[in-house]
Amino acid sequence: MHIMEGFLPPGWCAFWYVFALPVVAYGAYKAKKRVEGDPSAKPLLAVAAAFVFLLSALKLPSVTGSCSHPTGTGVAVVLFGPSITAFLSSIVLLFQALLLAHGGITTLGANTASMGIIGPLCGWLVYLALKDRTRLEVSVFSAAAVADLMTYVVTSFQLALAFPGESLLRTAAIFMGIFAVTQVPLAIAEGVLAAYLMRYLVKYVALPTPREVVA
Repeated sequence: MHIMEGFLPPGWCAFWYVFALPVVAYGAYKAKKRVEGDPSAKPLLAVAAAFVFLLSALKLPSVTGSCSHPTGTGVAVVLFGPSITAFLSSIVLLFQALLLAHGGITTLGANTASMGIIGPLCGWLVYLALKDRTRLEVSVFSAAAVADLMTYVVTSFQLALAFPGESLLRTAAIFMGIFAVTQVPLAIAEGVLAAYLMRYLVKYVALPTPREVVA
């Protein structure tokens, strides 16, 4: 779930902007250097961004009365690393906020932190741990699924920090329990889709097997 416009107190909106902006700026720098060093990477950047946009724009009803959606960041983080993924995700989230009323401008920093930075970083670390020990499809599946799930763990803590109730951990656990009903199967489905897309890119687009990606 994107945190929607006007939902977070102003102080937390500002905090997450301060957290996200340096990472996004670094990611923009890395993307620029990547394209300058390898112009053929530009179409792949577009594919990765489109994958994030399409999947994260799919708002699916939740049994809790909320909504859930995939994040689509697993492919980007495997191909380009976490910093460039943060940059791509921020662009996607900005367009969704402006064009689809999905998320918001005040919560853009918080949504970028969860979906664009921390979630993909966790997926990338899982990918690094598995990439030399198993098949590409397995490592990509794991990275995408973990990136998706961790996005919702972070979102739960963001909401709990803003509205802690009697206990921060208890409130976060309640949010995670609500999200898990729909998000766990979505994470599995996203992992499968990401693995198939990566296999297609490697097989039919002459993409080198993504083994060495730096942050």
